[in-house]
Amino acid sequence: MTDIAIRTQGLVKTYGKTRGLAGLALEVQTGEVYGFLGPNGAGKTTTIRLLLDLIRPTSGSAQVLGIDPQVEGVALRARTGYLAGDFLVDGRQTGRQLLTYLGNLRGGVSKDRIGALAERLDLDLDRKIKGLSRGNRQKIGVVQAFMHDPELLILDEPTSGLDPFLQQEFAKMAREATADGRTVFMSSHIMSEVQQVADRVGIIREGKLVTVERVEDLRERSMRKVVIQFAAPVPAEEFASVPGVRDLTIDGAVLRCRLDGMADTLVKAAARHTVVTLSIEEADLEELFFHHYANHGEAGDAA
Repeated sequence: MTDIAIRTQGLVKTYGKTRGLAGLALEVQTGEVYGFLGPNGAGKTTTIRLLLDLIRPTSGSAQVLGIDPQVEGVALRARTGYLAGDFLVDGRQTGRQLLTYLGNLRGGVSKDRIGALAERLDLDLDRKIKGLSRGNRQKIGVVQAFMHDPELLILDEPTSGLDPFLQQEFAKMAREATADGRTVFMSSHIMSEVQQVADRVGIIREGKLVTVERVEDLRERSMRKVVIQFAAPVPAEEFASVPGVRDLTIDGAVLRCRLDGMADTLVKAAARHTVVTLSIEEADLEELFFHHYANHGEAGDAA
């Protein structure tokens, strides 16, 4: 088994005058969860479709599980679990009927395996799909991607529509897959979801890979939104000089700011007063780009 599950070199995809990818160079290691982050329109879905040979590149190359998707696409897809970002199926079937049909197409998946995954995700397999909520339809998509224990899972926005409890269950499933030597490549535009499960993240913007980092490093550098409610008003000057504090405002007993880096110093400063509530919220991806990658928009691809 190769140490690199996915490698692209100079991958370009244009749609008329619109460029979807601009020379993407990507490496995903075997046995890792790789989070592919970017705002909508950045090129995430285009990349995934190219990796599976659902569309063809304008130029450049890709190797997935040691296979050229354009040469051996059928063999590659047999070894891959795929969840599309727009998972659409025939709503007249029940979940059980659909999953049994898809399992048979793959050569057979046991009913016990399908049932076990459905139970983990609290999915009722006997309801017709057209009567399911968006979140429950997404569960069916997750089950069909995992049910045949593929070597590689390629998942486009897999936690979309799932509640926080089921997002945690999905994270466990992804971790179990990598513990078994398999690889997970998942796209998202929400950093907090990816941080729960990914080993590394690649951030794409305007068809280029801006950076690749380990999640631990990215978390330390991300700009967070902080709201602290005190029991009484506090002086602004006491917090303005705290390392990493940005955009500080204090309205009576409520402090709001952005925090770049670790929260330790700010928390210790707040502890000198009576804290009623404390909220630290991860920045959304667009804000992360603005604060950390504004100067790298024209940077070359990262490996």
